[in-house]
Amino acid sequence: MVDQPLTARGAATYQRILEVATQEFAEYGIAGARVERIVGAARTNKAQLYSYFGSKEGLFDAIFFGSLERIVNVVPIDAADLADWAVRLYDEYLRRPDLIRLATWARLERRPAGHLVGDPDPLDDQKLRAIAKAQAAGLVRQGDPFDVMAMVIAMSMAWSPVSNVYAATAQEPTELHEQRRTLLRESVRRAMTADHV
Repeated sequence: MVDQPLTARGAATYQRILEVATQEFAEYGIAGARVERIVGAARTNKAQLYSYFGSKEGLFDAIFFGSLERIVNVVPIDAADLADWAVRLYDEYLRRPDLIRLATWARLERRPAGHLVGDPDPLDDQKLRAIAKAQAAGLVRQGDPFDVMAMVIAMSMAWSPVSNVYAATAQEPTELHEQRRTLLRESVRRAMTADHV
């Protein structure tokens, strides 16, 4: 939404708003988030927030799409080793549980059916091409690349903050996380490797 370069002070304010709003939206969702709480905690005002993001929804979009890009950049897909990718996603959910909660709120409040972001999702394009290439090379089971990707992501979220069974935290014992990583790695490998179909 910001059309011109920010000053150092403006950039710091912009960053504070993003950090505070990320926590606010992760905790309360889009409808429950309050601009008053965000600007108070970010030490700014509504006019500044609206000049940067246009609206509360524009702020959510900036944070949500930024979180999706962050996951793509921090946890790039390795279609030749989807099991490792799933484990790295698991670890990212432990580091940043707020990111997965943002996606859940987007699903609940914005797009209750179909693709979460849009159809097609430009962030998925590179992942889907990588999976299709691995399928063509005989490394990954056949099937719609999107369905393969969706299944691996779902498996990686088994213990995430949005699990309906158990939500893991980074504070749990290292051995417990290693057990889960081993199970996840083996399960994805068995499910997605071409040899096992």
